[in-house]
Amino acid sequence: MPRKYQTSIGSFTRKSSFFWAALGATVGLANLWQFPYLASQHGGGLFIILYLACLLLVTLPLMVTETVFGRHARHGIVLAMAGYVKTAGSHPLWRLAGPLSIVAAFLVLSFTVVFGGIVLAYIFYGATGQFGGSGEHSASRVLTNLVADPGNYREFMAWHVFFLLLVVLVSVRGVVRGVERSVRILVPFTLILMAGLFLLSVAGGQVGAGVEQILESRPEQLGFGSVRAAFFHAFYTLGLGMGVWAIFGAYAAPGTRLKRSILAVVLMDTLFAIGAGLMMFSVAGGGLDSERGFGLLFVSLPDTLSALPYSQAVIAAVFLLVVLIVWATSIALLEPLVGWFREWVGAPRRFSVGVMAIAVWLAGLATLFSFNLWSEYHPAGASLFRWLELISGGILIPLVGILISAFTGWCLTRKYANMLLGHAAAPLRKYWYWVLRFVVPLVVAWIGLQYTVFSLANVCETSHSAIWCGREQSVIEDQPVQDEPSGGDIQYDDG
Repeated sequence: MPRKYQTSIGSFTRKSSFFWAALGATVGLANLWQFPYLASQHGGGLFIILYLACLLLVTLPLMVTETVFGRHARHGIVLAMAGYVKTAGSHPLWRLAGPLSIVAAFLVLSFTVVFGGIVLAYIFYGATGQFGGSGEHSASRVLTNLVADPGNYREFMAWHVFFLLLVVLVSVRGVVRGVERSVRILVPFTLILMAGLFLLSVAGGQVGAGVEQILESRPEQLGFGSVRAAFFHAFYTLGLGMGVWAIFGAYAAPGTRLKRSILAVVLMDTLFAIGAGLMMFSVAGGGLDSERGFGLLFVSLPDTLSALPYSQAVIAAVFLLVVLIVWATSIALLEPLVGWFREWVGAPRRFSVGVMAIAVWLAGLATLFSFNLWSEYHPAGASLFRWLELISGGILIPLVGILISAFTGWCLTRKYANMLLGHAAAPLRKYWYWVLRFVVPLVVAWIGLQYTVFSLANVCETSHSAIWCGREQSVIEDQPVQDEPSGGDIQYDDG
């Protein structure tokens, strides 16, 4: 077993900090622009039950595994996997789970901060009345001018840099004074702001429409597509396969009850998604039942909010909430990169944060320019952002999940695996071990394959130049997709 703190990368000082950090990492944009749509289209309350079942079957065992790997090794995912592979006497290729996690986190963070820049700009646009209550065309024009106008890319770059600096200013202060202190403030404030906006929407909106869309059970809408959508959202929405859970497990203070904290994070994340859906449909009166993704957050939602009293303050508050969500997610995604770099070269934290921030900024320019200056550049039929999303979400993240679960189930002895898991009831130990051995690798492989297939099919809808597209493919207007590898505009449901 790897010795504790071969290289000290830091530790939280309070037991509850793991919960707040993990919750900040999991409450992402998919809870706002994906989950409400899925619930409204796939049975409402029945979809929520199905989603929770998928979490228990696949997500929770994998989350626990990644976390205990980090906690017992007291290292990031790269050194942790290297130590466990050596201990088990397994083939060195199993160690690839570590580096692939870092690459996945790097790619996802590179386009997450780009979207963070858009959200940050929307606070300013909302507060200054640039949406003006002029309808969806106004919201579309604001988004196009910021993101897609080649003559305005410098403003987009400025917001991008501004948001990245917010992330760096937290990380550079260290694990305790930076990350721990920030998540203990940011995440509770996010929940309070969410609760306030929810109560405002209930008081001034049509709460019945929200309950009907999100909570009312509609068995006739359930089908295989619902199962597929639930598995996809359960796997991609909680930050798996990117080393986040391992690094937070390594940071966890002594005495932290990890398994209970992870279960609490999953339940709180689900409650947040339900609350977000109720809030959005209550405000819109059910008018968003066919909306999802990028267009929902940056076009339809501002259009709807602009008609409300005090719309400038409301829009600014809503996008402040979104900024806090993306900020916490980005802080979490940067930690595996900084921890890996420090352990690799033995560099001080500030230097490591600076190097990683510059690398993330440069990689983010590929996404940023793919919406404007390079919008006509489609290597193999897709924009650079589409390829970054496909590589991270369709290949790297599922591959990491397969490697970690299969390694735990097939390479580690039952005794050693149970030692890593820690105290748990015997039935739970058996369930965890056998699910990792037989169920999780197959399900995650199916999810990754399906994601890749739908991503490639989505490319064919926007361009017929790719070699895998048929000659009769129709060409439609290209639209950007979401930042997290959890679907975006990719149709992984039957909607």
